[in-house]
Formats: sequence, C-alpha cells, structure tokens
Amino acid sequence: MNPLTKMALGLIGQLRAEPPTGDGSPALALPLPRLGEGLPLMQALALRHSHRAFDPKPLELPVLSDLLWAAAGINRPDSGGRTAPSAMNAQEVDVYVAMPEGLYLYDPQAHALQRTVAADVRRVTGYQDFVDHAPLDLVYVADHGRMKMVPAEQRGVYAAASAGAMAQNVYLQAASSGLAAVIRAWLDRGALAQAMGLGTNQQVLLAQTVGRPAGAASP
Repeated sequence: MNPLTKMALGLIGQLRAEPPTGDGSPALALPLPRLGEGLPLMQALALRHSHRAFDPKPLELPVLSDLLWAAAGINRPDSGGRTAPSAMNAQEVDVYVAMPEGLYLYDPQAHALQRTVAADVRRVTGYQDFVDHAPLDLVYVADHGRMKMVPAEQRGVYAAASAGAMAQNVYLQAASSGLAAVIRAWLDRGALAQAMGLGTNQQVLLAQTVGRPAGAASP
C-alpha cells in the first residue's frame, strides 16, 4: 500500500491491521543468542547504514533471537542489566515484534516472545510501502507508568534516548550479520497504538524494519 493511501486511510480512521497469516503461536521461545558470532564492532560500525528494500522471506529463529537480545536482552544476569541503557534503570521501553503471524512482545527475562495481538499490524507501523511486506517490523513503546521517579516533562526525552540506543544496537547486529535495517519515525502513532491495543500510559516512539536485503542470496 503506498504512502498516500495510508495517509488517506489514517485521516478517516481506517488504517488498520490485517488478519494474520501462518502458524502464529501464542508464545515463542527463542534460542540462546549466539554471542560468539558476528563481525568486530568497528567493522559493524563501518557497515551500518539504512536500507529500504527487503526480501519478504521470514528470518530464522536464531537470527531473530540475536536481534532481540541485541536490542534489549539481559547481558548481566546477576543484576538484570541489559544491552541498552535506561535512566534510573526504569526499563520503560518495550520492544514489540510485528510479523505476519501476529504482534509479539519481547520478554527479556525469559528471552521469549508473547503474542499480544492476533493480527498482522505491519502495514500500520509506518507510511512507507516496504513495511507491509518486510518480514519484521520492530516497534519501540514507552510505558510511562514505569517512570515515576522521572519528572513528567522529561519522560518522553528519557524514553526516546533509550529507544535510540536499542535501535542502534539492532542496526549494528544487522550490519554484523548481513541484514538490512532502517529506523522510522514517520508513522501514524494513534492508528498504531490502536492496532497494538496499547494503554493510555504507553507511547509509540519509533519503528524499525529489519530483514534481508532484496535480492540477497539465501543463507
């Protein structure tokens, strides 16, 4: 669906999710992240860039596991510390995973996905046409209810900084493993929040599309 059509549908409140496809399990356990693989950091930084043409084929579970752990996984089990910083350790930003099978919430403690909506919300995650068919659209959502120690006027800034760090982690993991990625802020946040079933304390911050580059050879 092209951007103008999406914008028109949004104006009349009709930009909505589609029925899911495939075998969408209510819960999805992820394999352990492969910490010994990938490129050195400086090489990943040299390769990091935004890409907007994606192969629609789904990503394998180990690849998905690595991406989500990079975004918000627990890297210090003793303390529960994560791969991305969070002011006052509020951990207010959740990562939602939009796939054809449904919308899932990443649980860092269990390193697993829990389905929250049995619908394909990919096309609602942005005005761009490529988001409709890319295998994976990540949505970063702030839960302001976890930020009671932060002044209300500062919560959006704090959450956006955390989401940016998480998205950069995904960029670097994508570059390290030969994937394509692009972060996006051009989206109908109201329509997306409705499609995701979010509460009043939750705020859609950013979205990020990930997949293999269009025309890339199969692994």
